[in-house]
Amino acid sequence: MTPSDRPSQAALACLILLQTVMLASLYAGFAPHPPAATPLFGIGPFLGAALSAAVAALILGATPAGRVLAGLAAGAALVSFGPQKYFDPQFPLIWPAVLSGQVAAGVILLGLLSRFPTFAKGKAHVG
Repeated sequence: MTPSDRPSQAALACLILLQTVMLASLYAGFAPHPPAATPLFGIGPFLGAALSAAVAALILGATPAGRVLAGLAAGAALVSFGPQKYFDPQFPLIWPAVLSGQVAAGVILLGLLSRFPTFAKGKAHVG
């Protein structure tokens, strides 16, 4: 583990805690909590998959598979904490989680982009 990996690890831990609290509030019935289902899927299984991706990314670290899983974890977190939540009627009750989730996902995504500085500048580098 290098010092440059610490922000992404902290962000993954933040997402794990946020999603665990939201899942627990769903099962316990404490408001505010996520809806039990969306038109596309049940929230419980989705949060379980998102948590699994984040934990696996922490375990794998800065390996290629770990980076892929970190990106998936950040993307999955944005389903729950993305900018669409600003229009949610419960936003006044959930804004701390939304903002924390967005910051954590942003740190992960920026960390992933910084791993490929020459590619980001338009110069693909192999090796």
